[in-house]
Amino acid sequence: MSRKVVRSSKFRHVYGQPVKADQCYDDIRVSQMTWDGNFCSVNPKFLAIVVESSGGGAFLVLPLSKTGRLEKSHPVVSGHTAPVLDVEWCPHNDHVIASGSEDCSVMVWAVPEAGLVRSLNEPLVTLEGHSKRVGIVTWHPTAQNLLLSAGCDNVVTVWDVGVGQASISLDDLHPDAIYSTVWNRDGSLLCTACRDKRVRLFDPRAGGKVANQVMKLLIPSCLAQASECKLLTTGFSRMSERQVALWDPRNPEEPLTLQELDTSSGVLLPYYDPDTNVVYLTGKGDSSIRYFELTGEAPFVHYLSMFSSKESQRGGGWMPKRGLEVSKCEIARFYKLHERKCEPIAMTVPRKVSRDSCFLSSQVF
Repeated sequence: MSRKVVRSSKFRHVYGQPVKADQCYDDIRVSQMTWDGNFCSVNPKFLAIVVESSGGGAFLVLPLSKTGRLEKSHPVVSGHTAPVLDVEWCPHNDHVIASGSEDCSVMVWAVPEAGLVRSLNEPLVTLEGHSKRVGIVTWHPTAQNLLLSAGCDNVVTVWDVGVGQASISLDDLHPDAIYSTVWNRDGSLLCTACRDKRVRLFDPRAGGKVANQVMKLLIPSCLAQASECKLLTTGFSRMSERQVALWDPRNPEEPLTLQELDTSSGVLLPYYDPDTNVVYLTGKGDSSIRYFELTGEAPFVHYLSMFSSKESQRGGGWMPKRGLEVSKCEIARFYKLHERKCEPIAMTVPRKVSRDSCFLSSQVF
Protein backbone atom coordinates (compact mmCIF):
# COMPACT_ATOMS: atom_id res chain seq x y z
CA MET A 1 0.00 0.00 0.00
CA SER A 2 1.61 3.23 -1.18
CA ARG A 3 1.57 6.36 0.92
CA LYS A 4 2.04 9.86 -0.45
CA VAL A 5 5.03 11.58 1.14
CA VAL A 6 4.76 15.32 1.79
CA ARG A 7 8.02 17.18 1.27
CA SER A 8 9.37 18.59 4.51
CA SER A 9 9.86 22.37 4.59
CA LYS A 10 10.09 25.06 7.22
CA PHE A 11 7.85 27.24 5.06
CA ARG A 12 5.17 24.74 4.11
CA HIS A 13 2.68 26.41 6.46
CA VAL A 14 3.42 30.05 5.65
CA TYR A 15 0.16 31.97 5.52
CA GLY A 16 -0.95 35.45 4.50
CA GLN A 17 -2.68 37.64 7.07
CA PRO A 18 -4.42 40.87 5.96
CA VAL A 19 -4.37 43.74 8.44
CA LYS A 20 -7.49 45.10 10.08
CA ALA A 21 -9.59 47.59 8.12
CA ASP A 22 -8.39 50.59 10.13
CA GLN A 23 -4.76 49.77 9.23
CA CYS A 24 -5.34 50.02 5.47
CA TYR A 25 -4.79 53.14 3.36
CA ASP A 26 -8.22 54.13 2.05
CA ASP A 27 -9.71 56.47 -0.55
CA ILE A 28 -6.70 56.39 -2.87
CA ARG A 29 -7.28 56.80 -6.60
CA VAL A 30 -4.79 54.20 -7.84
CA SER A 31 -3.56 54.74 -11.40
CA GLN A 32 -5.73 53.26 -14.14
CA MET A 33 -2.85 52.93 -16.58
CA THR A 34 -2.57 49.53 -18.29
CA TRP A 35 1.22 49.43 -17.89
CA ASP A 36 2.52 46.13 -16.45
CA GLY A 37 4.15 47.71 -13.43
CA ASN A 38 3.80 47.56 -9.66
CA PHE A 39 2.57 51.18 -9.27
CA CYS A 40 3.82 50.93 -5.69
CA SER A 41 7.06 51.01 -3.72
CA VAL A 42 7.59 50.82 0.02
CA ASN A 43 10.40 51.13 2.55
CA PRO A 44 10.47 51.12 6.38
CA LYS A 45 9.40 54.80 6.49
CA PHE A 46 7.21 55.60 3.48
CA LEU A 47 4.70 54.15 1.05
CA ALA A 48 4.62 55.50 -2.54
CA ILE A 49 1.63 54.84 -4.82
CA VAL A 50 1.11 56.01 -8.41
CA VAL A 51 -2.28 57.77 -8.58
CA GLU A 52 -4.59 59.34 -11.13
CA SER A 53 -3.79 62.99 -11.77
CA SER A 54 -5.14 65.66 -14.07
CA GLY A 55 -2.67 67.69 -16.09
CA GLY A 56 0.30 65.35 -15.68
CA GLY A 57 1.62 62.48 -13.61
CA ALA A 58 1.72 62.18 -9.82
CA PHE A 59 2.29 59.75 -6.99
CA LEU A 60 1.51 59.76 -3.30
CA VAL A 61 4.10 59.52 -0.55
CA LEU A 62 2.59 58.46 2.79
CA PRO A 63 4.29 57.76 6.12
CA LEU A 64 3.60 54.15 7.05
CA SER A 65 1.79 55.33 10.18
CA LYS A 66 -0.72 57.41 8.20
CA THR A 67 -3.40 54.75 7.80
CA GLY A 68 -7.14 55.20 7.36
CA ARG A 69 -8.96 57.49 4.96
CA LEU A 70 -6.80 59.83 2.93
CA GLU A 71 -7.70 63.50 2.79
CA LYS A 72 -8.54 64.77 -0.69
CA SER A 73 -6.15 67.67 -0.20
CA HIS A 74 -3.19 65.43 0.68
CA PRO A 75 -0.02 66.66 -1.12
CA VAL A 76 1.47 64.64 -3.98
CA VAL A 77 4.70 64.49 -5.94
CA SER A 78 3.74 66.03 -9.28
CA GLY A 79 6.58 67.18 -11.49
CA HIS A 80 5.98 64.98 -14.55
CA THR A 81 3.94 66.29 -17.48
CA ALA A 82 2.52 62.82 -18.31
CA PRO A 83 1.40 59.78 -16.27
CA VAL A 84 3.95 58.15 -13.98
CA LEU A 85 4.63 54.49 -14.85
CA ASP A 86 7.10 53.34 -12.21
CA VAL A 87 8.52 54.43 -8.84
CA GLU A 88 11.21 52.93 -6.62
CA TRP A 89 12.78 53.97 -3.32
CA CYS A 90 16.56 54.19 -3.08
CA PRO A 91 17.93 51.26 -1.03
CA HIS A 92 20.64 53.50 0.47
CA ASN A 93 18.46 56.45 1.52
CA ASP A 94 14.86 56.06 2.68
CA HIS A 95 14.08 59.67 1.70
CA VAL A 96 15.09 59.41 -1.97
CA ILE A 97 12.77 58.01 -4.65
CA ALA A 98 12.97 57.78 -8.46
CA SER A 99 10.11 57.91 -10.96
CA GLY A 100 9.74 57.14 -14.66
CA SER A 101 7.03 58.65 -16.84
CA GLU A 102 5.36 58.78 -20.21
CA ASP A 103 6.99 62.20 -20.69
CA CYS A 104 10.25 60.29 -21.49
CA SER A 105 12.03 61.55 -18.36
CA VAL A 106 13.31 60.11 -15.10
CA MET A 107 13.17 62.23 -11.96
CA VAL A 108 14.77 61.75 -8.56
CA TRP A 109 13.04 63.28 -5.53
CA ALA A 110 13.97 64.03 -1.91
CA VAL A 111 11.17 63.52 0.60
CA PRO A 112 11.37 65.54 3.87
CA GLU A 113 12.01 63.70 7.12
CA ALA A 114 8.42 64.09 8.32
CA GLY A 115 6.87 63.39 4.91
CA LEU A 116 5.11 65.79 2.56
CA VAL A 117 3.40 68.83 4.04
CA ARG A 118 2.82 70.38 0.62
CA SER A 119 2.97 69.11 -2.95
CA LEU A 120 6.46 68.48 -4.27
CA ASN A 121 7.12 69.87 -7.75
CA GLU A 122 10.89 70.31 -7.92
CA PRO A 123 13.00 67.13 -8.26
CA LEU A 124 16.58 66.80 -7.11
CA VAL A 125 17.60 65.95 -10.66
CA THR A 126 15.89 65.31 -13.99
CA LEU A 127 17.44 62.67 -16.24
CA GLU A 128 16.64 63.09 -19.91
CA GLY A 129 17.76 60.94 -22.82
CA HIS A 130 14.99 58.48 -23.62
CA SER A 131 12.98 59.17 -26.78
CA LYS A 132 9.88 57.25 -25.62
CA ARG A 133 8.12 56.63 -22.32
CA VAL A 134 10.13 55.25 -19.41
CA GLY A 135 8.41 52.27 -17.81
CA ILE A 136 11.18 50.82 -15.61
CA VAL A 137 13.38 52.44 -12.95
CA THR A 138 15.50 50.43 -10.53
CA TRP A 139 18.40 51.38 -8.27
CA HIS A 140 21.73 49.60 -8.13
CA PRO A 141 21.66 47.29 -5.07
CA THR A 142 25.14 48.13 -3.71
CA ALA A 143 26.55 51.25 -5.41
CA GLN A 144 25.17 54.64 -4.41
CA ASN A 145 23.78 57.11 -6.96
CA LEU A 146 23.45 54.54 -9.75
CA LEU A 147 19.97 54.28 -11.26
CA LEU A 148 18.82 52.14 -14.18
CA SER A 149 16.00 53.15 -16.51
CA ALA A 150 14.47 51.33 -19.46
CA GLY A 151 12.11 52.84 -22.00
CA CYS A 152 9.90 51.92 -24.89
CA ASP A 153 12.70 53.13 -27.16
CA ASN A 154 14.41 49.75 -26.42
CA VAL A 155 17.22 51.52 -24.55
CA VAL A 156 18.61 50.66 -21.12
CA THR A 157 20.51 53.47 -19.40
CA VAL A 158 22.48 53.44 -16.15
CA TRP A 159 22.63 56.96 -14.73
CA ASP A 160 25.07 58.55 -12.32
CA VAL A 161 22.50 60.54 -10.35
CA GLY A 162 25.20 62.55 -8.59
CA VAL A 163 26.26 64.25 -11.84
CA GLY A 164 22.99 63.78 -13.76
CA GLN A 165 24.58 61.96 -16.69
CA ALA A 166 24.44 58.49 -18.24
CA SER A 167 27.28 56.15 -17.29
CA ILE A 168 26.20 53.31 -19.59
CA SER A 169 23.71 53.32 -22.46
CA LEU A 170 22.65 50.05 -24.11
CA ASP A 171 20.94 51.51 -27.15
CA ASP A 172 21.47 48.94 -29.91
CA LEU A 173 21.27 45.55 -28.17
CA HIS A 174 17.50 45.17 -27.80
CA PRO A 175 15.54 44.96 -31.07
CA ASP A 176 12.16 45.12 -29.32
CA ALA A 177 10.39 46.27 -26.15
CA ILE A 178 12.05 45.58 -22.80
CA TYR A 179 9.68 43.87 -20.36
CA SER A 180 11.79 43.62 -17.22
CA THR A 181 15.23 44.25 -15.73
CA VAL A 182 16.94 42.95 -12.61
CA TRP A 183 20.36 43.27 -10.93
CA ASN A 184 22.02 40.36 -9.20
CA ARG A 185 22.60 40.76 -5.46
CA ASP A 186 25.96 42.54 -5.66
CA GLY A 187 25.20 44.46 -8.85
CA SER A 188 27.92 42.79 -10.89
CA LEU A 189 25.45 41.55 -13.52
CA LEU A 190 22.37 43.08 -15.12
CA CYS A 191 19.65 40.98 -16.72
CA THR A 192 16.95 42.10 -19.17
CA ALA A 193 13.91 40.36 -20.67
CA CYS A 194 12.96 41.44 -24.17
CA ARG A 195 9.97 40.86 -26.41
CA ASP A 196 12.20 38.96 -28.86
CA LYS A 197 12.08 35.98 -26.41
CA ARG A 198 15.61 36.48 -25.16
CA VAL A 199 17.00 37.14 -21.73
CA ARG A 200 20.30 39.00 -21.88
CA LEU A 201 22.94 39.21 -19.17
CA PHE A 202 25.25 42.21 -19.14
CA ASP A 203 28.40 43.03 -17.22
CA PRO A 204 28.06 46.77 -16.45
CA ARG A 205 31.71 47.00 -15.42
CA ALA A 206 32.70 45.93 -18.94
CA GLY A 207 30.76 48.75 -20.55
CA GLY A 208 27.57 46.74 -20.97
CA LYS A 209 29.08 43.79 -22.86
CA VAL A 210 26.64 40.91 -23.34
CA ALA A 211 27.76 38.14 -20.99
CA ASN A 212 25.20 35.52 -22.05
CA GLN A 213 21.81 35.01 -23.68
CA VAL A 214 19.02 32.68 -22.63
CA MET A 215 16.71 31.41 -25.37
CA LYS A 216 13.33 29.95 -24.55
CA LEU A 217 9.95 29.02 -25.99
CA LEU A 218 7.90 31.29 -23.76
CA ILE A 219 7.41 35.01 -23.94
CA PRO A 220 9.27 36.45 -20.93
CA SER A 221 7.55 39.17 -18.99
CA CYS A 222 9.29 39.48 -15.62
CA LEU A 223 12.54 38.42 -13.99
CA ALA A 224 13.81 37.73 -10.51
CA GLN A 225 17.20 36.54 -9.36
CA ALA A 226 16.63 33.14 -7.79
CA SER A 227 20.05 32.66 -6.17
CA GLU A 228 23.64 33.61 -6.79
CA CYS A 229 23.67 31.55 -10.01
CA LYS A 230 20.01 31.02 -10.94
CA LEU A 231 17.43 33.15 -12.71
CA LEU A 232 13.65 32.93 -12.43
CA THR A 233 11.39 34.05 -15.29
CA THR A 234 7.63 34.31 -15.69
CA GLY A 235 5.77 34.57 -18.96
CA PHE A 236 3.24 33.04 -21.32
CA SER A 237 3.23 30.03 -23.61
CA ARG A 238 1.88 30.09 -27.15
CA MET A 239 -1.46 28.91 -25.71
CA SER A 240 -1.56 31.90 -23.31
CA GLU A 241 -0.76 29.70 -20.32
CA ARG A 242 1.15 31.44 -17.57
CA GLN A 243 4.48 29.80 -16.83
CA VAL A 244 7.35 30.05 -14.38
CA ALA A 245 10.83 28.79 -15.26
CA LEU A 246 14.16 28.49 -13.48
CA TRP A 247 17.38 28.90 -15.45
CA ASP A 248 21.07 28.33 -14.98
CA PRO A 249 22.68 31.09 -17.11
CA ARG A 250 25.78 28.94 -17.50
CA ASN A 251 23.70 26.40 -19.46
CA PRO A 252 21.05 28.48 -21.21
CA GLU A 253 19.83 25.94 -23.75
CA GLU A 254 17.04 24.52 -21.56
CA PRO A 255 15.48 25.63 -18.28
CA LEU A 256 16.15 23.62 -15.14
CA THR A 257 12.40 23.43 -14.70
CA LEU A 258 9.32 24.85 -16.39
CA GLN A 259 5.90 24.81 -14.76
CA GLU A 260 2.54 25.83 -16.19
CA LEU A 261 0.29 27.53 -13.67
CA ASP A 262 -2.99 28.58 -15.26
CA THR A 263 -4.53 30.49 -18.15
CA SER A 264 -4.89 34.22 -17.57
CA SER A 265 -3.93 37.50 -19.19
CA GLY A 266 -2.46 39.04 -16.04
CA VAL A 267 1.32 39.38 -15.92
CA LEU A 268 2.96 37.50 -13.03
CA LEU A 269 5.22 39.77 -10.98
CA PRO A 270 7.84 37.75 -9.04
CA TYR A 271 9.48 38.66 -5.75
CA TYR A 272 12.35 36.51 -4.46
CA ASP A 273 13.47 36.41 -0.83
CA PRO A 274 17.11 35.22 -0.74
CA ASP A 275 17.01 34.62 3.03
CA THR A 276 14.27 31.99 2.86
CA ASN A 277 14.58 30.93 -0.82
CA VAL A 278 10.87 31.60 -1.21
CA VAL A 279 9.53 33.27 -4.37
CA TYR A 280 6.14 34.99 -4.42
CA LEU A 281 4.11 35.44 -7.61
CA THR A 282 1.44 38.13 -7.79
CA GLY A 283 -0.61 38.52 -10.94
CA LYS A 284 -2.01 41.79 -12.24
CA GLY A 285 -5.78 41.44 -11.96
CA ASP A 286 -5.52 38.32 -9.78
CA SER A 287 -6.85 38.00 -6.25
CA SER A 288 -4.15 35.61 -5.04
CA ILE A 289 -0.48 35.35 -4.14
CA ARG A 290 1.26 32.06 -4.91
CA TYR A 291 4.50 31.17 -3.21
CA PHE A 292 7.12 28.55 -3.97
CA GLU A 293 10.30 27.33 -2.35
CA LEU A 294 13.48 27.01 -4.41
CA THR A 295 15.94 24.20 -3.71
CA GLY A 296 19.14 22.90 -5.26
CA GLU A 297 17.65 19.57 -6.33
CA ALA A 298 15.10 18.67 -8.99
CA PRO A 299 12.39 19.76 -9.51
CA PHE A 300 13.97 22.92 -7.97
CA VAL A 301 10.68 24.90 -7.70
CA HIS A 302 8.27 23.52 -5.08
CA TYR A 303 4.76 24.84 -4.63
CA LEU A 304 4.04 25.83 -1.01
CA SER A 305 0.62 27.45 -0.82
CA MET A 306 -1.53 30.35 -1.98
CA PHE A 307 -3.11 33.35 -0.30
CA SER A 308 -6.49 34.32 -1.75
CA SER A 309 -8.85 37.22 -1.18
CA LYS A 310 -12.02 38.49 -2.79
CA GLU A 311 -10.69 41.64 -4.49
CA SER A 312 -8.25 41.67 -7.38
CA GLN A 313 -4.99 43.60 -7.28
CA ARG A 314 -3.82 46.37 -9.57
CA GLY A 315 -0.25 46.02 -8.38
CA GLY A 316 1.68 46.22 -5.15
CA GLY A 317 5.04 46.53 -3.45
CA TRP A 318 7.14 44.38 -1.12
CA MET A 319 8.60 45.70 2.12
CA PRO A 320 12.40 45.30 2.42
CA LYS A 321 13.43 42.74 5.02
CA ARG A 322 14.72 45.42 7.38
CA GLY A 323 11.18 46.77 7.73
CA LEU A 324 9.51 43.53 8.85
CA GLU A 325 8.28 42.65 12.34
CA VAL A 326 10.44 39.61 13.01
CA SER A 327 9.09 39.30 16.55
CA LYS A 328 5.78 38.28 14.95
CA CYS A 329 7.49 35.69 12.70
CA GLU A 330 6.89 37.88 9.65
CA ILE A 331 9.03 36.86 6.67
CA ALA A 332 7.49 39.13 3.98
CA ARG A 333 4.86 41.84 3.62
CA PHE A 334 2.96 42.73 0.46
CA TYR A 335 1.19 46.08 -0.01
CA LYS A 336 -1.71 45.15 -2.25
CA LEU A 337 -3.29 47.86 -4.42
CA HIS A 338 -7.07 47.76 -4.88
CA GLU A 339 -9.11 50.20 -6.95
CA ARG A 340 -9.41 52.66 -4.06
CA LYS A 341 -7.11 51.49 -1.29
CA CYS A 342 -3.84 49.80 -0.31
CA GLU A 343 -3.97 46.74 1.96
CA PRO A 344 -0.86 45.36 3.72
CA ILE A 345 -0.67 41.55 3.84
CA ALA A 346 1.82 39.92 6.20
CA MET A 347 3.34 36.56 5.24
CA THR A 348 3.96 34.74 8.52
CA VAL A 349 5.54 31.47 9.62
CA PRO A 350 3.56 29.81 12.44
CA ARG A 351 5.47 29.82 15.69
CA LYS A 352 6.57 26.35 16.77
CA VAL A 353 5.51 25.45 20.32
CA SER A 354 7.04 22.41 21.99
CA ARG A 355 5.16 19.99 24.23
CA ASP A 356 7.29 21.01 27.22
CA SER A 357 6.38 24.69 26.84
CA CYS A 358 2.69 23.78 26.61
CA PHE A 359 2.99 21.71 29.80
CA LEU A 360 4.77 24.51 31.68
CA SER A 361 2.21 27.10 30.60
CA SER A 362 -0.61 24.88 31.80
CA GLN A 363 1.06 24.55 35.23
CA VAL A 364 1.11 28.34 35.60
CA PHE A 365 -2.68 28.39 35.61
